[in-house]
Amino acid sequence: MRKHNVWAVGGHVQRYFKPRDIDDLCAYLDARPDSEPLFWLGLGSNLLVRDGGIDGCVIAIAGTMDEIERLDEVRVRIGAGAPCAKVARFLVRQGLTGGEFLAGIPGTMGGALAMNAGAHGKETWMAVERLLMVNSNGRRRWRDAADFTVTYRSVNSPPGEAFAGCEMRFSTVPISVVQENVKKLLAHRAQTQPTGQRSCGSVFRNPRGDFAGRLIEAAGLKGARCGDAVVSEKHANFIVNDGGAKAADLEALIRYVQDTVLERFGIALVREVHIVGRRAA
Repeated sequence: MRKHNVWAVGGHVQRYFKPRDIDDLCAYLDARPDSEPLFWLGLGSNLLVRDGGIDGCVIAIAGTMDEIERLDEVRVRIGAGAPCAKVARFLVRQGLTGGEFLAGIPGTMGGALAMNAGAHGKETWMAVERLLMVNSNGRRRWRDAADFTVTYRSVNSPPGEAFAGCEMRFSTVPISVVQENVKKLLAHRAQTQPTGQRSCGSVFRNPRGDFAGRLIEAAGLKGARCGDAVVSEKHANFIVNDGGAKAADLEALIRYVQDTVLERFGIALVREVHIVGRRAA
């Protein structure tokens, strides 16, 4: 799994399946053993895979199920495997605003939907109207956005269903306006985040009324290290793999940051990154 996530860590998986399209996906899900655990994988950001690997089957949708289609003046249909940056470029070309922040989200639309990804005061679900869902037996159905409970970096989905696509609504503006918006967002990201290093994105959610990065920096944790896992000097809410970090190093550093911030400020930082799999024996 270290070959399939941005932190470049993690052990083996029992089965790895990359569907050609949604029909291929549904056929596989219908034929697989019901007892086989499933794990849905996009670009591997916002993810820490432990060194013992993952039981069951990984369904890898990045680079497939990535269609983007303009349906009418303001609505766009997007496959769950489409990288958020690809979606942002499409919106620029179409002169559609409201999704510029997606240019800085280092994952797929499926991941953005699953966690209500956001940046710069915008969130994915602000624009979502309908969702294409697939269950563990390969049955698909469209659901309205109202069927889901959505909060900050959290989405409660129907049990046993995964995101296969969505329809989103944007607004029309001159293309030059969208281009300028994206340019500014990417410039700000490059200035403030360790974009050239192996990091999973923001590690912790921002506490209400504060910022996780500010708290971590105020606790003196910039540059804190566990093996080759390091708290970024550029942005304290990012942890980078500075060479040969193991998943255990990254997880230990995450816990150390949480413990230190709790001790210093009485604030329990909640992980944004998902930790999956088994610890090494």
